Order: sequence, then structure tokens, then C-alpha cells
Amino acid sequence: MSPDSGAETRRLLVEAASHAFAEHGTTNASLLDITRQAGQRNRGAVHYHFGSRDGLVAAVLDQHATYLGERERALLGRARERPDDLTAAVEAIARPMTELSEASTSGRHYVMILAELVADERTEINPDVRGALERTGGYEVFDEIRARMPDMPEDLLEERILLMTGFLLRAISDRARALGKSEPGRPQLPTEHFVANLLRMVVAMLSAPQE
Repeated sequence: MSPDSGAETRRLLVEAASHAFAEHGTTNASLLDITRQAGQRNRGAVHYHFGSRDGLVAAVLDQHATYLGERERALLGRARERPDDLTAAVEAIARPMTELSEASTSGRHYVMILAELVADERTEINPDVRGALERTGGYEVFDEIRARMPDMPEDLLEERILLMTGFLLRAISDRARALGKSEPGRPQLPTEHFVANLLRMVVAMLSAPQE
């Protein structure tokens, strides 16, 4: 197999996996179906090119890691000019994800997959998948959010961060799924209204009274 044909096979597998993981979940999607959708006759193509299911998940996430990392860092730089503004820090997560969900089919799939991974209650994440998530730069933004939240016990702060992350990604994912449907569902807010409303709701969650 030439380097060019190998790269093309990987691209086709990642494209097919993005759709399958978004629709059926990273655990439940059939690797055999992904291989067939990618037009590959070799039943072991996924393991040959990616090593495992988790390796394929990491490759799917890596598609947009550079964009998200750059966009988040740009917004984070602006947020640091307003060190007491919690909304600005949350925006560094919410806006890039929303923009990505609207930019392309693979971007929409990415957000849906990420929402599923965050909702997964497994305590251990595969190192390849964790590495792909870290390359988006999101962990740096979460540190900034923590620093701007009201004083509270550490366990309560982390609980709010966890709930906020799940809510934010699910909201963006649900909107992305709705926008991707061929038949219209309930009306969706325009992008700027959606982001502004999401930011207000998330900041309220993070800043809610402790008693």
C-alpha cells in the first residue's frame, strides 16, 4: 500500500466513523459497518490503520483539534483582558463549539460525539482519546473558569464544572442534531441569540447561591 492510498483509506474511515459515532455512539457503532461505509473490503482495516476502536475515536476528534485549540486560545486571550468576567471565560468554550457545529457535517458530528464522551460515566478515558481532547486546548479554559467562579468548597466547584460541561455540550449537540435533520423540527434560535442565551444560563449555574 502506497503512503497516498493509506492516507486516503484513513480519511475514508474517519469520515465514515464520524457519522457512525455521532448516530450510534462511540461504543455501539459497528466497526464492520464503518469499514463497509468507507468502501474497504479488508474487515480489519480499522485495526490496521488505527490500532483499536479508541484509536479511531481519537483520529475522529483530531480532525478539529487544531481549529478548536486556536479559536479557544484566541477567545481566552481576550477573556484575560477582563479577569473578573466569568462570561468571557465560558464563551471561550461555548462559541468555538457552536461555530464548529455549524461549519460542516464533520463539525456537527464532532460536537455530538464530544457530548456523548463527556456524558460517559466511565472514570478512565483511553489515553489516545484523552490526548485528542487535550489538544483542543479546552483544559486551559476550564482552569480560567474555575479561577473566576465564586468562592466555594472544592467538591461543590467541581460538581458545578461537571454539570456545566455536560449541559453546555448537550445544548450545542442537540441544536446541531436538529439543524442537521432533513425535516424541520422546533424553531432554533439564530446563532448569536443561542450563544448569548447559553452563556447566561451557564454563568447562572456556576454562580448560583450555595444555600
